[in-house]
Amino acid sequence: MDSNDTKHWTESEEASRGVADIDEARDWLRARGIEDIECMVPDQAGVPRGKMMPTGKFFSGPVMTMPSSIFCQTISGDYPPEDDTFRHDATDSDLYFRADFSTLAVVPWETDPTAQLIHDAYSRDGEPVEIAPRQVLKKVLALYAGKGWKPVVAPEIEFYLVKPNTDPDYPLEPPIGRSGRPEIGRQSYSIAAINEFDELIDDIYDFSEAQGLEIDTLIHEEGAAQMEINLRHGDPLVLADQVFLFKRTIREAALRHDMYATFMAKPMSSEPGSAMHIHQSVVDAETGRNIFSGPDGEATQAFYSFLGGQQAYLPNALCVMAPYVNSYRRLTRDSSAPINAHWGFDNRTVGLRVPDSGPEARRVENRVPSSDANPYLAIAASLACGYLGLTKGLKPEEPTIGSAHDLPFGLPRGLLEAVALFNESQDLAEVLGPDFVATYQAVKREEFETFMSVISAWEREYLLLNV
Repeated sequence: MDSNDTKHWTESEEASRGVADIDEARDWLRARGIEDIECMVPDQAGVPRGKMMPTGKFFSGPVMTMPSSIFCQTISGDYPPEDDTFRHDATDSDLYFRADFSTLAVVPWETDPTAQLIHDAYSRDGEPVEIAPRQVLKKVLALYAGKGWKPVVAPEIEFYLVKPNTDPDYPLEPPIGRSGRPEIGRQSYSIAAINEFDELIDDIYDFSEAQGLEIDTLIHEEGAAQMEINLRHGDPLVLADQVFLFKRTIREAALRHDMYATFMAKPMSSEPGSAMHIHQSVVDAETGRNIFSGPDGEATQAFYSFLGGQQAYLPNALCVMAPYVNSYRRLTRDSSAPINAHWGFDNRTVGLRVPDSGPEARRVENRVPSSDANPYLAIAASLACGYLGLTKGLKPEEPTIGSAHDLPFGLPRGLLEAVALFNESQDLAEVLGPDFVATYQAVKREEFETFMSVISAWEREYLLLNV
């Protein structure tokens, strides 16, 4: 849960992966005998979109293009209708995608030698596409850079292993481990429970190493066959790329062992939800000093202002950190997830935990985001809240002592309420971009309408013969 507690947070430890430019990429691919390249970009849901092409085509052809609608697509493949705030390109014209060669890596589960490469989206005239999730994060990081700051983050991602489930009408079940029995009880930090899936875990580590992805620790969480992977701290864009790739890696490894890996926030009603906790600090770009700690080792006003911004704006940004109807099933009083934006020292019941650490590692752990969130957007939104606190000089409330689950709800209870709050915040729109806010809220509203078209088992159980 908190492997980052003892780390030195001012030294980034980025994995040795990627190359500097197209010439190095050509040599890198030739040396590894790579035949095909997966050219991809994360959409609003964090789903990889793109094209696969032979390496010869990649180097000889024009810049990769895809229709602009890929950033307006819902998780079900639909598109939101236009309204007073949202307009999409009626001609669905092409966007241009440029490779970020620092992300070049092999695809270790493919049978033929294959590489993958994350791209950024640009308009025909060369301007960054502001609704593209990777660009949203870059925009927030540029605002920090303009103040001489550099954020540092470390995500912790929880997920479940489940039996293959081909009929969505049936509930998910824990998989069978090497003992031949499914888990039935709480197994937090159990080594034996991890050992149940040793061969799968080995594949996850092997696939990760092949891609230059660095896992700090892997633990068993509370739920049945629920795992958590902690990543090393570093640059937010690099870490968002890693989470993006890790999700894909873990799913592929699980399929090899006749299991599904799911990052749904609440996949099973009787089990805890899955989070994506984000540890955050900010360093001075020139000195590398953590601005949350002063020369005397005490917390600075910047630390409290960052906290104040998180508290003030997290409710407005929640639909980015909890993006689906299912996400709000996790944020309930009877779970280990937070229900408000209170903060406290080493208190796991609050939305904003300040772990025990030395001055150099002083940071804020945002425990609100769920594992179904797009990592680029969740990190961008969380840092945006802190940025607003820093630039406005906001102050947090007093730290919470005791359980915050006994306090009133301070976060929206459902997706539509969260989207409405998101749409109302002019401050967040200025930081994240008004076009992004308009597009994102339209996508979320359309997803809610799709959800409302499905009749649930609860309705059939309690309404069919009783009303």
